[in-house]
Amino acid sequence: MHVFPRKAVVAAAFVAALILPGGGERALAQETPLAAAARTFAVEYYYKVKWGYFDEFTELYMKNHYPILQRLQKMGRIVSLSAAYPINHASESARWDMRFTIVWKDAATAHEEFDDSSIVKELYPDQDKFKKEEQRRFELLLEHTDVPVFIDDLKKWK
Repeated sequence: MHVFPRKAVVAAAFVAALILPGGGERALAQETPLAAAARTFAVEYYYKVKWGYFDEFTELYMKNHYPILQRLQKMGRIVSLSAAYPINHASESARWDMRFTIVWKDAATAHEEFDDSSIVKELYPDQDKFKKEEQRRFELLLEHTDVPVFIDDLKKWK
């Protein structure tokens, strides 16, 4: 899990709320900082895998990372999880192979310094094997991008 200083994340989330496209900036700019901090926080994680290794990457992701995310969801830290894959291909520079979206309870939860080592040790008693497989999963990546997004429920659209 990535960890970032809490103050920086809350500040960044608030600033992002003020500049969202599509007219969302007006509604969110009127929102109090406390309300903005309490709102769910969605992040899209884009993975671009070396050609020919997507199946191996996905297998390792499902085996070693997804169960940790499920545990965090069970704990209430994560609201929802979803995966998406492009149907058609794109140019190499625009290509991504998997988008994994996590909707966190809030921005602070998404970025606070949370120690998941007890979860990892419980789920993966053979730590050497786990670490080796995680190393391999990251070796298969060409690119990994985390994009916080605002998900508009469209209730205020006319």
